[in-house]
Amino acid sequence: MSGKKRANILVVDDEKSMREFLEIMLTKEGYEVIIADDGEQACEILDREIFDLVITDIRMRNINGIGVLKKAKDVNPCAMVVLISAFATAEIAVEAMKEGAYDYIPKPFKVNDFKRIIKDALESKTRLREEDKGSKSRCHFGSLIGESPQMRKVYDLIERVSSTKTNVLISGESGTGKELVAKAIHNLSERRDKPIVVINCAGIPENLIESELFGYKKGAFTGAVADKEGLFNIADGGTVFFDEVGELSPVIQVKLLRVIQERTFTAVGGTEVKTVDVRFISATNKDLEDEVIDQNFREDLYFRLNVIPVNLPPLRNREGDLPLLAQHFLEKFSKEMGKNIRKMSSYAMDILNNYAFPGNVRELENIVERSVALETSNIVLPESLALSSLRERGNERRKRRTDLGPDGIQLDEVMLEIERDYLAQALEIARGSKQRAAELLGVNLRSLRYRLEKQSISEKDNS
Repeated sequence: MSGKKRANILVVDDEKSMREFLEIMLTKEGYEVIIADDGEQACEILDREIFDLVITDIRMRNINGIGVLKKAKDVNPCAMVVLISAFATAEIAVEAMKEGAYDYIPKPFKVNDFKRIIKDALESKTRLREEDKGSKSRCHFGSLIGESPQMRKVYDLIERVSSTKTNVLISGESGTGKELVAKAIHNLSERRDKPIVVINCAGIPENLIESELFGYKKGAFTGAVADKEGLFNIADGGTVFFDEVGELSPVIQVKLLRVIQERTFTAVGGTEVKTVDVRFISATNKDLEDEVIDQNFREDLYFRLNVIPVNLPPLRNREGDLPLLAQHFLEKFSKEMGKNIRKMSSYAMDILNNYAFPGNVRELENIVERSVALETSNIVLPESLALSSLRERGNERRKRRTDLGPDGIQLDEVMLEIERDYLAQALEIARGSKQRAAELLGVNLRSLRYRLEKQSISEKDNS
């Protein structure tokens, strides 16, 4: 015991009696305790000293508990923060978890419960420290890779929500890794021994999705020659992941709302009401709030799904993560292809750093895979990056488009050429996927199909 360093805890509360109570109780438990009487003083202390745990009240003058939480995380992304308040609301709890709080305790609390939470928080910090031993920073979380502050917040939130049964909505641009987050949450949960069933809401035809979700009875429709188990049945006890949930039709939205509310459903053509125990995780690259306003998505379903929101940052906003990801994919595809390519050349890395990656991590993975396939040396050179030729070609096109010349131009023809170029580029990056190409161009699938037909472009005509 004498050789073991005592955990140091910062207690922040503008109520003197609560500060003194917590100081006495935690000191008796063997912790080193520093107190601050408001958020402003706490932030000054955090600038000078690193703490294993911060316990802070929510409602305080000037800087509140959320402000202290943000400061603690800015100073030390691995800091454990527990918030306490007599004014507990779901909104505050969600905000606290989004910002990386370990837990949120309403006043009045039972002393034994409080001690247990403090013990668990410190043990969690120790566990993370052991996982990170031997490396400068934490770069992996399940299949997710990155050490940027933005991704560390995501990792912290995954850890917080995984132990709950609460529905989660993951938002972010296409290619950011929303499915990886869903699987990380499932794999850390008590449901990890049961299946996680992934449902691609944009990939199942509307006339089939109901029978896929709920199953069907023999004779329910033409071709139903035998009973079929639905995806909800398969996921019983586990997790259902709705990928691109914003694509669900209004009819299916109504049926899904009932399942979430009542945890019951009926197979197509059947009469037996079945009960299911599943956790719902959803993902979308749309702004579902806008979809609700535009009456494309049910408001009641949105609130049922969006109990805890997780927002994944685009790759361009993840400072420092690009080299880590590029090296990971380089090693992965070098091994798969039996090559000995060790690294990216500095110039090739410069090109990647100056690219916006509209397709995010998925696009980077595709670029690195092509580069490894084309490279003949043991280092990736700029010539192997399909990205460089695309960028140069785009620069040439932009230069040509803005050169009016003395004789003028045919504006309609030039606009058609611009549209055709962008359509072809989008299909090339999306490897022929119309849904992905539409996302890259910021249009819906119907609009993309119309433009392709107008330009007489097929998915394969993308050169």
